[in-house]
Amino acid sequence: MIYMFKGHRPVVDPSSFVHPQAAVTGNVIIGRNVYVGPGAAIRGDWGRIIIEDGCNVQENCTLHMFPGVTVWLKEGAHIGHGAIIHGAVIGRNCLVGMNSVIMDDVEIGEESIIGALSFIRAGEKIPRRSLVVGNPGIVIKQVSDEMIRWKTEGTAIYQALPKEMQEGWEPCEPLREPQGAPDEERAGTVGKDRGRDGGARRASQEDRGQDDGEGRKPDGEGKGPNDGKDRKPDARADKGPDGRGVGGSGKPYKPWKNKE
Repeated sequence: MIYMFKGHRPVVDPSSFVHPQAAVTGNVIIGRNVYVGPGAAIRGDWGRIIIEDGCNVQENCTLHMFPGVTVWLKEGAHIGHGAIIHGAVIGRNCLVGMNSVIMDDVEIGEESIIGALSFIRAGEKIPRRSLVVGNPGIVIKQVSDEMIRWKTEGTAIYQALPKEMQEGWEPCEPLREPQGAPDEERAGTVGKDRGRDGGARRASQEDRGQDDGEGRKPDGEGKGPNDGKDRKPDARADKGPDGRGVGGSGKPYKPWKNKE
């Protein structure tokens, strides 16, 4: 839903898609080909939020700020599921991983990647093309050309999604059962699968000399010297962790107690 706040009405380019279950409030500007997923809260009540072209703000993300501050997502910024951006600037073509928290006055340099579940402390300035992980987040390496190509390709899918949503998305009532092949055809397929499985099981049993017509082992057949009533106890079962037995008392070995 889109909400006016104290005279500020959000601006959303018609090429973008804002899910009805997202909440966009107040002084917000959303550029072209932006995807905003369900559950996202974009609160331009105390300050301003700018989301440039080609960004995506995925499900359950929060964008907010202290009074008088601008949150700025630059072109192609990719904000993963559940992330929180509070009073920060996210550079061009950056990726903020799922459930990460970016605190106030943070500036993320362009083409940087913030790993999932990372926490970026207030006031941090992250250089361009940095790979940041952890709590608190630290730069562990530079983002390679291959990594940024992977990121850019993933963002391109989201940049195409607004048009797809506008053309092919609509509320509906659920089906009560799957559609596709008729019930009889599905039942026949299941029967054939069961027949193949049964044949495989019988062949396996015959290979082991176990098939008496019902999958049971005939009496005495295939028994070794320790099978059935002649089975000898497994000596290992009575041994403690160092290989010693339980002793004549039948009590388990307890290395933390004095020997009885």
